[in-house]
Parts: sequence; structure tokens; C-alpha cells
Amino acid sequence: MAERKYKVESFNLDHTKVVAPFVRLAAKKIGEKGDVVTKFDIRVTQPNAEFMPTGAIHTIEHIVAEHIRDEIDGVIDFSPMGCRTGFYLTVWGDRDEAFIAGHLLPVFKKVIAWEGPVPAATETECGNFRDMDLPGAKRFARQWVDGIEANGWQCFK
Repeated sequence: MAERKYKVESFNLDHTKVVAPFVRLAAKKIGEKGDVVTKFDIRVTQPNAEFMPTGAIHTIEHIVAEHIRDEIDGVIDFSPMGCRTGFYLTVWGDRDEAFIAGHLLPVFKKVIAWEGPVPAATETECGNFRDMDLPGAKRFARQWVDGIEANGWQCFK
């Protein structure tokens, strides 16, 4: 990895050297009272080669955000990356990539199998409720699951 020059950790990641899909520890912070917060890079598509359209990434976000809390205690946030190649998952505690990947697999499989309305996809629950794409979400969730199951969670080959 190149010498750090930015304050934002992901800006220092050499995006030409990672192989998606993957789960990568992006940051671990220890608070003044010893609390640990861990942030993970959940990459779905290969950086600078493919990205998820907003409707697909938005739909994955809604379904996963609602159901990840059934799999992992202490979830703080599950949010899309601005580049639309994946998500950030932030949790309380010192967790590792294998734990996160193993617990995300059943949640991403829920996206693949999802039928019916997307959670919280109404005008009163979401600021852009019309921008949903369940078929696209299923396709990208399948891509992530297939890659993780075939190759593991590691991003550097």
C-alpha cells in the first residue's frame, strides 16, 4: 500500500490492487473509555470497472440495513459508498473480516430471495423512495455472494 497522504482511509487504498468482491477492515477506533468501533469496506463490484446504479444500491441498503441487525449485534450503520462500488458497515466491538463476511452472507442471500415491497420504501419512510431496483439489487447481491463463497473474503490476491 502506498504511503498515506489523505485523512480518509479509503482514499489511501490502492484501488488497482484489490479484487472484488471482498470484506476489508477499513478502520478501528478506540475511544477514551476503551470502546471499540470497527468499520468495514464491503466491496461488491470491482473498483473503476463496474458500479451499481443508484436504484440497486439503494435497494440493497434498505434490505440489508433492516436485516443485518438480526445477524450482528452492535451494528451502528450500513451505508453505500459514494463511488457506488460497495458499502461501509460500522459496528461496535473488535470484529474481523471473516466474522463480518460470514454474517453478511445470509443477509445478502435475503436480498437475492426478497419478494414483495422493499422495507421503508414509502414517501414517509425514505427521502428518495422512487429510486428502487429490486432486480438490480438481486443481481449485485448474487454477484457478491457468489464471489465470497467461491474465493473467500480477502481482497488482495
